[in-house]
Amino acid sequence: MASATAHAAETVTLKIAHFLPGVAQVQRQVLEPWCEDLGRESGGRIRCQFYPALQLGGTAAQLVDLARNGVADIVWTAPGYSTGRFPKTEVLELPGMLPVGGLAGGRAIWTFYQAHLQDEYAAYKLLALHGDGGMTIHTANRQVAKAADFAGLKLRAPNRTIARTLTELGATPVAMPPAQMTEAISKGVVDGASAVWEVIGPTKLDEVTRFHLETSPDEPVLGATVLALMMNRKSFDAMPADLKAILEKNSGMVLVERFGRAWDATITATRDKVKAQGQAVTVLSGSAYDEVLKKLEPVTAEWIAQASAKGIDAAPLAAAARQLAPRPN
Repeated sequence: MASATAHAAETVTLKIAHFLPGVAQVQRQVLEPWCEDLGRESGGRIRCQFYPALQLGGTAAQLVDLARNGVADIVWTAPGYSTGRFPKTEVLELPGMLPVGGLAGGRAIWTFYQAHLQDEYAAYKLLALHGDGGMTIHTANRQVAKAADFAGLKLRAPNRTIARTLTELGATPVAMPPAQMTEAISKGVVDGASAVWEVIGPTKLDEVTRFHLETSPDEPVLGATVLALMMNRKSFDAMPADLKAILEKNSGMVLVERFGRAWDATITATRDKVKAQGQAVTVLSGSAYDEVLKKLEPVTAEWIAQASAKGIDAAPLAAAARQLAPRPN
């Protein structure tokens, strides 16, 4: 973070890194407008410099270290990419925990963070913790509409919790970042991907898939990827008090809701686009949804056992997460 010498006119330039292309929604529709607001409210004293597509080096899983070590001032990433580093956060990625959608999911996640997860992010200044709208499945040649349809498929998995979910459904998960999904499907390395609607545009996933499966908006998602905007603690502490106040004002739930509105708009637009292309969108609901959720009960049980072995009070944590999206009667 660069600073001027005169405190009264001190400026900061925030280096912001993430793993998606610069044209992705997260930068164009959320972070760039957010930075514009910070600049306007600070009289131009807060500026942002973007490093998309891992331009500062490393992998998506290493972004958390770039923020912790100060290579970047701020990173946007999925904590779940850094396996085992944020074990309590994984409870939110389990089947049946979060409501569908960016706004509803984000609000639930931030509320849960404030009550249960603050210790996991104590090394950072956490600016936002939000969701991806919920696990969706995109396949090239086979339509997935019920539990049995997952059997034998090779599917990209975004985190280890969803990988475990796919395994329980009879699929073979393959870990890879979003940037590799489209090529992997086109070459037949995988049959499809667990990926949110938001990444379809920047990765051109719709050019290699024809079938899409999503959860009914009335039911909790089958899985999710939690996403975080994390700031280096020293970078934040070094900011003048008035600039800190501006950053604080524009972060937290306000920023979570900003992410959520952008995600929901893109979900709708992307779903409409693939339908207009003649692709099939299946909504998992009713008895088919119940069957899948029942089949996934061992995923939560296994997480509770593993987290408990690490000293986490896991069963109450899972029970609290389950209340974020209670099922309709």
